[in-house]
Amino acid sequence: MDETGDERFRWIDCVVKPWSQESNVLFAHLRENELRGGLPFIDKALAVFEAKSLLESEMEVESLSQRQLEELFRERGFGLSHSMISKMGYAVETLWPLMPKALAAGLGRPQVEKIRALERAARAIWDRRQLGDNTVFDAIFAELCRRYDGAEWDIQPLRDALENEIAVESELNRQVIHLEMEAQLSGRAFSLPAHTEEVTEPGADRDPEHPEHSDSGPPSNTTTLEKQPADIDSPASGHDKSKDQPNMPAELTSAPNSQKGGQQRNLEVLRSQLWDCAVTLATSHGLHETVIHLPDQGLGFLLIDVPSPELRESLDQDMLDLVSALWWQLAASSELTVAPTDIVLAYLDKDSSLYQALASHDAGLLFGSVWTPDPGHLNSQLWQQLNPPDWQRLLQMMESYRSIKRLAFDTGVELWAQQGGESDVVQ
Repeated sequence: MDETGDERFRWIDCVVKPWSQESNVLFAHLRENELRGGLPFIDKALAVFEAKSLLESEMEVESLSQRQLEELFRERGFGLSHSMISKMGYAVETLWPLMPKALAAGLGRPQVEKIRALERAARAIWDRRQLGDNTVFDAIFAELCRRYDGAEWDIQPLRDALENEIAVESELNRQVIHLEMEAQLSGRAFSLPAHTEEVTEPGADRDPEHPEHSDSGPPSNTTTLEKQPADIDSPASGHDKSKDQPNMPAELTSAPNSQKGGQQRNLEVLRSQLWDCAVTLATSHGLHETVIHLPDQGLGFLLIDVPSPELRESLDQDMLDLVSALWWQLAASSELTVAPTDIVLAYLDKDSSLYQALASHDAGLLFGSVWTPDPGHLNSQLWQQLNPPDWQRLLQMMESYRSIKRLAFDTGVELWAQQGGESDVVQ
């Protein structure tokens, strides 16, 4: 203006948008962060419920339903389903006060869904067994969530602790509660027995801070062989492993074919894989006390007992079918009834019915101790009843068994070492 004297430079056109609502600013930030991605689930959930509070204040209503929020969010350009709002509400209102470290460390929607499902399943069992009002359960659940809050969060300690609390309150075998929880989470029916004998399970008071296994990896050995029979040699002793290695999957090959001992290392890997599948399946179905780890013998594990009478008496027929069918699958995969009898007996309790049945070669004793399902009904009693992860473990267990037998056949590796170093080459 001073330089040109032109009046038009004295004025500047400005577009003024009047302030409307605080919530509009927050929704703008939400839309921007949604486009960028990477916003942690809890941060997004907290922002969504801050927006909910602003909307309720601006609209002068006491509370907005999830359906109303879904519609209001959509009108403001931020699409969010009512089911997602529900999950975010659970994270913000229930978990955030109890597990801030885990949520701040990146606990996402899938983990929040698992916690919610676990709480619902545990609460259903609590109510069905009439263990107290909901305030008691809420206090227990809150305390356990606080106890296991941490950056390296895992759901398994929380589940173990909940099952243990229910078992203590109900004075029931923890295996029964574990099976009931598994059925509840899988949507299967679990019939309560008319009378359940009170049993104190040896492992019922185990420390949940040291879980047997978790979602993030294979379980640790829940039942270990503390003392191996002194007169049983390793299957690797005195055997020439210089033969060519068979064709194996790349992930199972631990050394080049030309290296001495390559077959043995492959065998160790396969045995470990089979054991991981077997112990996870056994633990998930109340059979963890019936299996032991044999890292240098046989197929990598062995059944040492039949399902406990307390467990059998506590199950309805459908669950008994499932557990019994799985026991026989584990028996087949460990070669319980076809391995050299003297080797198997060395690991068994002489007073057990399994020892008596194998020592006397009396199949009737074994059939009397373990309910034997009709093989033609395995499809409905076992295959269809296993949840998807356990079904995959069963398939992997059988595949590992086949790989071990193929390796033994092709290389002459001795799976079962006899006393004095003599053994049968497995064909």
